[in-house]
Order: sequence, then C-alpha cells, then structure tokens
Amino acid sequence: MTERKRRSQSLLFARTFFISSCVFAVLAMGGALFAQNYIQPPQPPPLTMGSLQDSLEGEEPDEADGLWAGLRAPEGFTDEDRRELFYTFLIVGLDANSITDTIMVASFDGASNTASVVSIPRDTRVNVARNYRKINVAHSAGQRFGGTPDGGIRQLKREVRSLIGFEPDFFVEINMAAFTRIIDAVGGVTVDVPFHMRYDDPFQGLHIDIPAGLQRLDGEQALQFARFRNANRGFRAINDYQRMENQQILIEAMLQSLLTPASILRIPEFISIFEENVNTDIRAQDMLWFASRLPDVGGVDALSTYTLSIARNSGPPNWYEFVDAAAALELVNSALNPFTIPIGVDDVDIVQ
Repeated sequence: MTERKRRSQSLLFARTFFISSCVFAVLAMGGALFAQNYIQPPQPPPLTMGSLQDSLEGEEPDEADGLWAGLRAPEGFTDEDRRELFYTFLIVGLDANSITDTIMVASFDGASNTASVVSIPRDTRVNVARNYRKINVAHSAGQRFGGTPDGGIRQLKREVRSLIGFEPDFFVEINMAAFTRIIDAVGGVTVDVPFHMRYDDPFQGLHIDIPAGLQRLDGEQALQFARFRNANRGFRAINDYQRMENQQILIEAMLQSLLTPASILRIPEFISIFEENVNTDIRAQDMLWFASRLPDVGGVDALSTYTLSIARNSGPPNWYEFVDAAAALELVNSALNPFTIPIGVDDVDIVQ
C-alpha cells in the first residue's frame, strides 16, 4: 500500500475550501436542518467515453499545446457501475499566472461518511505534446489554447484522467488569497513556532521574520510559516519533511479556530471570501448536502490524505517526476475510484 502522507500545502487548500464552502452553503440555503430534511444527494454528471488521445476540441492537437483529452470514465464503464453516494472532486490551487501549485483529487463516500484526498505532485510528467510536460502547466495551456473560458480546468481534468483513469465529478479552483483571508477572518491562529524563522528572497518578494515561541499569527504570517524552508545565513533552515510537519501544526491550529462558535459571527466575511476566491461547478444545493453530512464524518481527523507515488525523477534541468503506475493504481482503487469496477493499467496513460 502506498505510504500515507500529509501534503500540507494541498491540505491548506482542501480543508479551507471544505469548511468555507460548508459555511456558505448552510447560510445561503437556510441551515443544516433544512438540508437534512429536504436537500437530495447530488447527481454526478452522466458518464461519457473517449480516447485518451482525443484533443480538447475534437481536433488533432498541434505540437505547441498538446491538448489531449480524457473524458469522464474508462471505456466500457457505465452509470450502473457507479458506487452509490460516492463523489469525486478535482481541487486546484492557482497562482496569479494560472499555474497550479496544488493539484488534488478528493473523494467523499456518503455511505460510510469517509473522505480521502490524493495530492498530485506539481512536477509530474504527463503524456502530452507540448514542450513543457509537467501537469502544473495544464491549466495555463488549456486557457491559452482551449478556445473557451473554461479551457484551463477542462485540460487539467484530461491530464488528471491520464493518471487516475477518470475525470472527477466536480472541480474547485481556489487561490492563496482565500487562505490568508480566512485566517484573518477568524482572528488568526495560535502556533508554537519552534525557532526563529528568518528568510529573505527579493526575487519572490518573500520576507519571513517570525520569532520563536507561542504566538498568534495573522494570515500573512501563517502563510509564511507554511512556506518556510530556506533561511538567511546564521539562521536555521529545514528540509521538506520538516516543512510538512510545521504545516501540519498550522493546519490543526487553523481548524481549531475555524470550528469555534465565534466563527459563526464572521459568516458574512466567509461568504465574501468564497465568492471572490473560489470557482466551482458544485451547485449551492449540492454544497448544502455535503455540509449537512459534515457532523456525521466525525471531524477533520476522518480525512485520509495521500500522495501519488513517484517512482523516479529526471533530475535537473527540468526535474520531471514519474509516477509509479502500480502503486498509483492501488491507491486510486482504494481511495478514489467511484466505480465498482477496478481501474486498470489500460485505463491510464502514465509515462514510465
């Protein structure tokens, strides 16, 4: 079984979206009690079939963009093969240039009230014809060459399908502003900073100066705490594993603040954050149904988090990461597969 990992930057997006969207939906539709009595479970989009070698617009892709298609389900799968009350989501964190720094596929099993999130490394090599073949470029390439306003998310769905065998039912696009604004909306988070974090990178416009000790961090400081790895000379630096541990501390602190009764007073601000920073095809009434199930999930500890296994990397200068196909399929079938039929090797297009 693929080793379970917590990918912290991904979780910042996933959990922030999950909680803020639930609050928004409950307020907009009249409360969780109404949802439990009257709102019906969401209906996933009907399945369609298509070759992994179709283009985005049904035409041959040119060498520049490589817009290969991947529709919703593997060939031969039908709506009758779907698991009951099982939903999947593509969750994307975008920077200002539409580059996807965070790509995740999440699942929610409404029958067992369990949820899983699988992070896809941003440097993952995908089988496309464009020159830069990392999956984190899919969204910007789709926007540029897709011919429609939603070309970015459509192209990313297709490339995700090449790795997991199907397109998720719903998508969510969120930017980093939502993370910092939500933390500010709840009055900050309390974190015991393990040591003085000091780092300046003028090229990124990044300046971190967080003293050691127990303190209340605002949204910008919390984001700096999550990003910290390198350090100025004379200060302590950490590796990626230690950064993930620090980000887990931040996530727990953020959730403690979000799940307090006092946060209810800030519902209007959460609504504003959601509307300005989240783009999704999940309907309000469907959000409300998901929100109504939150008490049954048993809290955030019920969310299992994983990372798509990487078999090797190419090294510099491009640094592509190549997915371990066997481990990926095992993880997909145990955590994400919305069908009663296993996803097989012929249903994916993983570059070895």
